[in-house]
Amino acid sequence: MRPPLLEPLFRPVTSLPGVGPKLAPLFDRLVAPAGRHARVLDLLLHLPSGLIDRRRRELVMDAPEGAIVTLEVRVDRHRPGTGRAPTRVFVQDESGELALVFFRAQKQWLEKLLPVGAKRFVSGRVEWWNGAPQMTHPDHIVPPEDFASLPLVEPVYPLTEGLSPKVLRKAILAALDLVPRTFPEWLDPALKAQRGWADFRDALGSVHKPEAPGDLEPTSPAMSRLAYDEVLAGQLALAMLRTRLRRRAGTARTMTGERREKIVAALPFALTGAQTRALQDIAADMAAPHRMIRLLQGDVGSGKTVVALLAIAGAVEAGGQAALMAPTELLARQHYATIAPLAQAAGLRVAVLTGRDKGKGRDQLVRAIASGYLHIVVGTHALFQEDVAFQDLALAVVDEQHRFGVHQRLALADKGRGADLLVMTATPIPRTLLLTLFGDMDVSKLDEKPAGRKPIDTRTVPMERMDEVVARLGEAMRGGAKAYWICPLVEESEASDLAAATDRFEHLTRAFPGKVGLVHGRMAPAEKDAAMAAFQRGDTRLLVATTVIEVGVDVPDATIMAIEHAERFGLAQLHQLRGRVGRGAAQSTCLLLFRGPLGDTAKARLAILRETEDGFRIAEEDLRLRGGGEVLGSRQSGMQGFRIARAELHGGLIETARDDARLVLDRDAALATPRGEALRLLLYLFGRDEAAPTLRAG
Repeated sequence: MRPPLLEPLFRPVTSLPGVGPKLAPLFDRLVAPAGRHARVLDLLLHLPSGLIDRRRRELVMDAPEGAIVTLEVRVDRHRPGTGRAPTRVFVQDESGELALVFFRAQKQWLEKLLPVGAKRFVSGRVEWWNGAPQMTHPDHIVPPEDFASLPLVEPVYPLTEGLSPKVLRKAILAALDLVPRTFPEWLDPALKAQRGWADFRDALGSVHKPEAPGDLEPTSPAMSRLAYDEVLAGQLALAMLRTRLRRRAGTARTMTGERREKIVAALPFALTGAQTRALQDIAADMAAPHRMIRLLQGDVGSGKTVVALLAIAGAVEAGGQAALMAPTELLARQHYATIAPLAQAAGLRVAVLTGRDKGKGRDQLVRAIASGYLHIVVGTHALFQEDVAFQDLALAVVDEQHRFGVHQRLALADKGRGADLLVMTATPIPRTLLLTLFGDMDVSKLDEKPAGRKPIDTRTVPMERMDEVVARLGEAMRGGAKAYWICPLVEESEASDLAAATDRFEHLTRAFPGKVGLVHGRMAPAEKDAAMAAFQRGDTRLLVATTVIEVGVDVPDATIMAIEHAERFGLAQLHQLRGRVGRGAAQSTCLLLFRGPLGDTAKARLAILRETEDGFRIAEEDLRLRGGGEVLGSRQSGMQGFRIARAELHGGLIETARDDARLVLDRDAALATPRGEALRLLLYLFGRDEAAPTLRAG
């Protein structure tokens, strides 16, 4: 149950004055997550992206061209517009005259707003036209007695089409009035005093009603307080999840090593030192009586899937079953294709289960899982549907963990009695973000590549040399090479990405008839599989794709990667895409096609990719250049799942919040003290209430 104190903040935005049914969809689009209507709280957490400083007070004739100023003037006369000409209202002060310009304004409204002879404060941008100053559609016009209502430091918010700044600001100020005046304090008193932070309500007020430009700096006391609140909610939720998982007794698994040895013998390469160390960590965890909760973090091509399979083999040796869950059907089937031959060599029975499986075939699979006949099940979200039951799930492996929510992670692990949990990510994550996403999860890092892999030759090529690139590609393909051609992200739209990919596919098909395949996100799964299979077999030699192939696609004999409009991609995403080649013993090449002129950030990105293949260094640089969203291959900036906190600026707060959350739960696991009760409010405010049930769970 949500605490009653918070109810006003969880009302729909339509409860605010001036927000009716017509405006509601615009607010939903701007501030609400997909599938939910906007609430008062969503508006409060929709923070300004900038500000307009109106504190500059000038005389009319001293106002510089282009400056935003606030002027005290007297209204002299109105000159109505004719035809398309605007209406001009002439005002003056002791220094001279200024024209206020209005297009399509109603005469009566203007005469009421600016009566002749009256004094007014006007604020806006001054322009000089034919040697005289003017201000087109002033932002604010108020009489002297209402001067206090004129925002001298005015916040600027991200907007959506159809929603005006004034309507949004009015709604946000109304939302501020609904914040309880006596909020219990959830911060540690010593930390709050040391940092000089205000109460939560006052911090929100400072950001939405700033008095100086510094109030909106990301490291200002108000913004830091709100960022810390958000991070503390996340760290507390992660710590509670970990406590819940740990509290449930695990099972000490006794592993013989027999099946693992058979898999290692079937591998075409020797394990790296990093893989061996990770397997030792995992074996020690699984042999202990508590549940394993471990993150396997590895760069592209570092061999995470093999480590996962060997861990799975250990679970089967100990008499249990294992599940491997991937975020997409393409990746799930890729995992299955990779591990099936190795599993067979060790006598392990493996199957794949996705949303595509229906009818009798699915029923047989579900029965084979429940009976224990299947040792390993690879799949998507379909794995944690209610009717999928395991005889004894000993190990749950979750790939690309950051794409799954807390509930989904738990739903899979909870299908076993104390099942161990191994989560994997192909994205090297800097320590700051590691703490944000995974709390204090145990981490094994794969920072070596298998022996024999050569560095990828990475080059930047201007788009003007496209014909030359296509010609060289033809030569390479005639010599037996396979290549990827990745199409640009045009905008936040699958349709646009698809159009770009389709156009390029048609262009390259004309150059290489019968040799070009196409894969994109809107294809049916069977079509995707067929296109990938044709590429793997060599029926097609060139695969045109959107970023659907970013993670997990494994074609060892593909040696060329061309990325069109590379300047439009995030650094981590470029690194992930490049990792689709260089997976065999042959020399591989990555061509980053760009259209100039490049901005400083794009130049830095492409330069880093030319310099290094070290995913961990690239991740740190990505965090520095773009913020945490891009480090995880997502298109937004800012830390994934966070509205306020920014990893590159608030890293120290994340460490402090993690330590604080652990200390709180050590002293008050049920959050029953006054501070604990206040922290429950915090979890609800920042959407971490999914952790609240863990307080009552066994």
